Amino acid sequence: MKGRISNKMGEIQINPDVIALYAGTIAVECFGIVGMAAVSMKDGLVKLLKRESLTHGINVDIKENKISIDFHVIVSYGVSISAVSDNLIESVKYRVEEFTGMEVEKINIFVEGVRVID
Repeated sequence: MKGRISNKMGEIQINPDVIALYAGTIAVECFGIVGMAAVSMKDGLVKLLKRESLTHGINVDIKENKISIDFHVIVSYGVSISAVSDNLIESVKYRVEEFTGMEVEKINIFVEGVRVID
């Protein structure tokens, strides 16, 4: 479902893919996040996605102009997952609300793997 914002000039519709791309760009800028992950249900493998495919590791759901975002991420080895998650939630919530004008109701983070950064 698309997000809809009405004002005196008309209506604005925001595609969930636009929000997913924006949220993914914010996420990879956060400390401790290596990238988005794609999980293959067939064989259970986790794959690190390239920057061009950020939206595959993110699910955006919009209901009644409230946004829910699911992130499937790979984190850096040796960082506090709790601290990285808190930072990611704060950054994404603030910036997506500013970007869209809609409320971010829920952000779920699924840590799919850990990678050592060179």
